[in-house]
Amino acid sequence: MAARSSRGPGRRPHQRGPSGQRGGRTATRARTTATARAKAGSTAGSAPRLTGRAIVLLGVVLLLITAYTSTLHAWWEQRADIQSTKAQIATTDRQIAELKDQQKRFDDPAYLKQQAKERFGWVLPGEVGYRVIGSDGKVQGDDVPTLDSPATTKGPAWYDKLWGSVKESGKEPKSEPTTTPDSDKVLKDQ
Repeated sequence: MAARSSRGPGRRPHQRGPSGQRGGRTATRARTTATARAKAGSTAGSAPRLTGRAIVLLGVVLLLITAYTSTLHAWWEQRADIQSTKAQIATTDRQIAELKDQQKRFDDPAYLKQQAKERFGWVLPGEVGYRVIGSDGKVQGDDVPTLDSPATTKGPAWYDKLWGSVKESGKEPKSEPTTTPDSDKVLKDQ
């Protein structure tokens, strides 16, 4: 048979206390008291401590928020651009439809004659055209067709202006007479 140990079932090994003596109860009480103090101290108002992992996690979250914010801002701007472009396309489509309708109307000879009469004051052979002229010599009426006035004469061409400035640069500058003010006169005027 094996030798019987001093530790039997349910027995604890001998522990040394803070003073180096054996005694399990003293060490157990010291541990329990220290644990109770630590729990009481942590709930009594000590600030939560940030660990390295928490700081890194916070940094990653802030980085992701920043990245997604700029992406969402760009998406929102592009969405607004798309909406304005769609509105512009719809307006252009309406204008194209109106111009095509007008083009079809000009294919009709009766509409073409009507426009010639209204815009230019033309009359067909055998018709008599009348215009009412006021006492001031101007044609009376709301929609009085007039021909465009002749083109106004333009000033000299750009190359003539350039050549004129070259000619002027070769001349002697005009000297203006310089007069020195009389100091007595200046003092009397003040």
